[in-house]
Amino acid sequence: MASIELIGVNKSFRKVQALKNVNLEVKDKEFFVLFGPAGAGKTTILNIIAGIHVPDEGAVKIGGKVVNQVEPQDRDVAMVFENYALYPHMKVYDNIASPLRSPKHKQDEASIKEAVERVATLLKIEKFLDRLPIQLSNGQRQRVALGRALVRYPNVYLMDEPLAHLDAKLRNFMRGELKMIQSNFNTTAIYVTHDFMEAMSLSDRIAVINQGEIIQVGTSDEIYYLPHNEFVAQLMGDPEINILDCALNESDNGMSVSIAGFGVDLVLPFDEGVFAKLEERKGGKVRLGLRPQNLDFSFEPKDGYIKGSVYTYETIGNKSVLTVMVNDEAEVRIVAPNGLRVKLDQDVFVKLDFTRSMFFDDESTEFICRYDEDAVRSLATEKEEEA
Repeated sequence: MASIELIGVNKSFRKVQALKNVNLEVKDKEFFVLFGPAGAGKTTILNIIAGIHVPDEGAVKIGGKVVNQVEPQDRDVAMVFENYALYPHMKVYDNIASPLRSPKHKQDEASIKEAVERVATLLKIEKFLDRLPIQLSNGQRQRVALGRALVRYPNVYLMDEPLAHLDAKLRNFMRGELKMIQSNFNTTAIYVTHDFMEAMSLSDRIAVINQGEIIQVGTSDEIYYLPHNEFVAQLMGDPEINILDCALNESDNGMSVSIAGFGVDLVLPFDEGVFAKLEERKGGKVRLGLRPQNLDFSFEPKDGYIKGSVYTYETIGNKSVLTVMVNDEAEVRIVAPNGLRVKLDQDVFVKLDFTRSMFFDDESTEFICRYDEDAVRSLATEKEEEA
């Protein structure tokens, strides 16, 4: 297996710069996820590693060796495409077997049969080996495409949204299967997705990409709890994090925030680290980030709760999202139980859990600090040491 390194990689397609000075290191045997919105440059990075595209500038290393001038077939990578890319005239068996019949990786038919049956059983497509791709569902075709990559043991597996066309139940199942497969095969895998749940559940580490640039690299915990900026914080989470404009004030108890639209001054709980990082910003503006699960609500008045009105109530699977409008100006999202009897515009009272809040710069939108930052960093260090 092999480590992967991109050093100062730039890539343009005519007047569009797809990648901007990308520096990235993927460790040997790591399950590494490239995560970002559509058009961020994730697939371009994958194609450059595979040799489908050549960088305009910079170096690509596989196993410590520069491979810029190495042909794709000589890089020993296996790639799974989002659009399957199956041979339409070949049956499932022959599609999966095709890498092992190529001149580069040719094996005898007995070994091929054993490998195909192993992979087909793993992916639960053993009943479809005699069918053509046109006779399969989209989910079955995607599993065939996965099988074609998994049938041999390359240096690196490159996966471009391989679960995108599977139904929700199978997608959830395949997440666990992919992680198990990568662990059992003891190989390096780079996985592209725009689904934050896939990124969180599959990755050893994640690189967040936007507009061709690497924004942040870290474990799922680091990126979720310590996002580099507002963009990363908003990308990681469903429902999306609440970002609120605030004025930071001095109070008798130390420090308070006046949230735009709330019309009240809220005292921040004392935390030496947080107060030290916010000290120089007193009298100015910051942006407060609170995830929807870190707000509480009540339909009866309570001490410390702020009055608002129900704007929307949406049930999403095993949870619901309650959107509250405060003073017809500020909007906050709250995770709520299913089955609430809610009327639009009815009174509701909300409370913000500042002990789970984070702060961002008002102008640059970069992360400043969060309340439980030390605990999060300690946990991340422990997990890294265990890995």
